[in-house]
Amino acid sequence: MNHLFFTDREQAGWMLVERLRAHDVGAGTDKPLVLAIPRGGVEVGAALARGLGTELDVVLSRKLRAPHQPELALGAVSETGEIHLNHFASAMTDAGDAYVEAERKRQMEEIGRRKTMFRAVRPQAEIRGRTVIVTDDGLATGATMIAALRTVRAAGAKEIVVAVPVAAPDRLDAIRPLCDRIECLAEPADFWAVGQFYRSFEQVSDERVCELLRDFGVPATKWTREVA
Repeated sequence: MNHLFFTDREQAGWMLVERLRAHDVGAGTDKPLVLAIPRGGVEVGAALARGLGTELDVVLSRKLRAPHQPELALGAVSETGEIHLNHFASAMTDAGDAYVEAERKRQMEEIGRRKTMFRAVRPQAEIRGRTVIVTDDGLATGATMIAALRTVRAAGAKEIVVAVPVAAPDRLDAIRPLCDRIECLAEPADFWAVGQFYRSFEQVSDERVCELLRDFGVPATKWTREVA
């Protein structure tokens, strides 16, 4: 089967820009806020922010790793500590309540570490009353996106648009009730991993995320002066 391959995350982001422009997302006078899920999603989000001429920020959620299979997402936890478990989680006998809680604590520690780092560069953007575009480099289980969308909805977003380059079709069905619209470039039936659809899919560093937030966010020094 022929697939839509992306050169890298930045190129995928620019392809999403064209899709969003064609569908008039972000065309109004009130520019939407782009919220990206770190770390890979921030490269996509930076292209969206540049192309739409708007702000970039992050929304933090972390995969809950399955026992003995760290690459498999048992579910995800949001930055508020709320847990979402995938439909298959209950079938994993090793993933009892004690394991899930211990894994939640581990991932909340990582969220705390990232929050301290990223918020030193870019104070949290205002979400309430705004159109928010939530992005990542792709959706496999969709768990981290679901956790992120719940955070954004609870923060009072006026409209939530999910924009991703590629996703497993059934995962789009899972997130549809949590947002107002979805823009996805590819929904391959034989999806097995996000990296399958990228020619270059190198890990994105914390330093790179900070660099992009500096470029497309509101500088912390400016924000400090305005609220002082």
